[in-house]
Amino acid sequence: MKNNIAISMTENGDPYENALAERVNGIIKTEFNLYSSSLGFDQTKHRISKSIESYNELRPHASCDYLTPNQAHLQSEILNKRWKNYNRSFMSCPKIAIH
Repeated sequence: MKNNIAISMTENGDPYENALAERVNGIIKTEFNLYSSSLGFDQTKHRISKSIESYNELRPHASCDYLTPNQAHLQSEILNKRWKNYNRSFMSCPKIAIH
């Protein structure tokens, strides 16, 4: 911990949660062209933050009943499920947080 590096683990220890996180990371990297950057650390970090903001606040998701993740998390009713059921308990609509 002397370098402020923490282990990345799923919240509940469920390996399927990691698959969901990897899918979201892949979407962010692909849609916002974040696989590489020559902008430097601070500008790249800013670009990632803006991409996550867009993902959560501007981009409707089919898996969130065509709402943004922020809108979906404010819903009190159950969202229409638009993906195949694999009998796993995934979050219905992932929202990305910056740590």
